[in-house]
Amino acid sequence: MALSPKDFTVAIVGGGMCGLACAIVLNRSGIDVNVFEAATKFGEVGAGVGFGPNSLRALKGLGLYDTVLKAANEPPNMRLFRFIAGTGDHELIYDYVNLAKSEEDHTGFGIYRPAFLDALTPLMDPARTRFNKRCVSVEKADSGRQLLRFADGSTFEADLVIGADGIRSVARKVIVGDESSCLGFSNTVAYRGLVPIDVLKAKGMKVPVHTRPHCWIGLGKHLITFPMRNDTLLNIVAFISSPDGLKLSPEHPQPWVRTAPQQELLDGFQGFGNDAMTVLKHIKTPSLWSIHTLHPPLKSFVAGRVVLVGDAAHGMLPHLGAGVGQGFEDVYTLYRVLTHPATKKTNLETALAIYDDMRPSRANMVLEGSIKAGNVYDGFGESKYSAEDVVTHLTGQWDPVWFYDIVAEVSDTLKQRENELFSLATS
Repeated sequence: MALSPKDFTVAIVGGGMCGLACAIVLNRSGIDVNVFEAATKFGEVGAGVGFGPNSLRALKGLGLYDTVLKAANEPPNMRLFRFIAGTGDHELIYDYVNLAKSEEDHTGFGIYRPAFLDALTPLMDPARTRFNKRCVSVEKADSGRQLLRFADGSTFEADLVIGADGIRSVARKVIVGDESSCLGFSNTVAYRGLVPIDVLKAKGMKVPVHTRPHCWIGLGKHLITFPMRNDTLLNIVAFISSPDGLKLSPEHPQPWVRTAPQQELLDGFQGFGNDAMTVLKHIKTPSLWSIHTLHPPLKSFVAGRVVLVGDAAHGMLPHLGAGVGQGFEDVYTLYRVLTHPATKKTNLETALAIYDDMRPSRANMVLEGSIKAGNVYDGFGESKYSAEDVVTHLTGQWDPVWFYDIVAEVSDTLKQRENELFSLATS
């Protein structure tokens, strides 16, 4: 592909879902971009992830929607969460009422993370990918460009660095210095697994896990289930946390993800009802995740010519299922800003300022909402939240996340501020 008239180069640190998507769309636009991934290939630890309506708007804007939808192997839908008691006979507490104005406003789907990356990998120019490149620092080079240093002793210079290197981001240190000031263990763990739905049906389960996403709430623990692959596979995430709410501790020792004994999972959910335990008993080898978050949230995602996207910028708790969607909104915004006709090396800082004016407030609103949601899910029972309290707190919680049009917002902002870009581009 011939390079565009853009006179700047881009290096992306991290080839996860956001990093790969960003690399593809910038490369398609003819921008000189290279992506550096620490692993031997593009890949993530297997787990299901849900895309809400706002995620799909961003994917459509990036031109990746059709590819991702095909990989999901199911039609788009958004069967809204039913909140049920984890204990007893799993009484219905709340059926989320969607206030969308149109069907598109409440459409989404789930996908297996490795399937997402497998679908997108062929779209990336292999000549622009570098594997086995673990970034250890991002510095200002003598040339004035950004210098990446890697664990193997090699270096690389670019005009702009995009940090898509996850919640333990190295690039983030350019923005915040010592990351221990904002990265913390939430004292929440999540057991993950996938179970064929026909196996559960054969056990006579009463909760219709094959038709709807469910949140099974309790005190200090909750269970998330949602069907995938045309309702043939149940994605399960079982959380155990403090019933007193979010409490950050220093970063948990590595590894953050490990295989756990099944009995450890079952012991953690003692007291939950029959259907919940039936689901958990079919996770033979659960993976255990130590859940971390950035708190307090970052006020800025940009420093000079280093910019953060995804978990590097706003690693959040998973309780709204919205972290990846915010990452795609980041990527879409940055893509539009960098490919704007007026954006050049001379005004990169101005272009990044537009990105930084748009993204932190939006993403951090969702981050704070994920904390609130988790506290509600894990606060049902005894002297905490009653069923009525839960309904009060949950009503409309996804509305500000889903009913946001990133494409329109970016277009409006660029129209309002393009004079800033053009004036600097010609100065």
